[in-house]
Amino acid sequence: MDYVNAFWVGGLICALAQVLLDRTKMLPGRVMVLLVCLGAAISFFGLYEPFAKYAGAGATVPLLGYGNILMEGIKEAVDKEGFIGLFKGGFTNGAVGCSAALIFGYLASMIFKSKVKKV
Repeated sequence: MDYVNAFWVGGLICALAQVLLDRTKMLPGRVMVLLVCLGAAISFFGLYEPFAKYAGAGATVPLLGYGNILMEGIKEAVDKEGFIGLFKGGFTNGAVGCSAALIFGYLASMIFKSKVKKV
């Protein structure tokens, strides 16, 4: 049942993001930022952990999960270091994901040839 919950929750999140892209004039970057901020807000109010327990990877893999990771890092850093943790915690927790995206993106660019679309 865990796989089913992950599938439908992750699919619903992606479908809602696609609806935003199709029905509004929001650009993809703004939709992605909206998802990260929404994940951080849900985490701030303490609702993300029960949501992630129910949905598993369906909740943690999309960009909502990245917002949660950033907010958790900020919470931990503020508890340990005070006010300066507000600026430091998100970078500490989010560094692995950003580094992996950069490294794998670079490796993919070395393996595959990009083609320019002619409009």
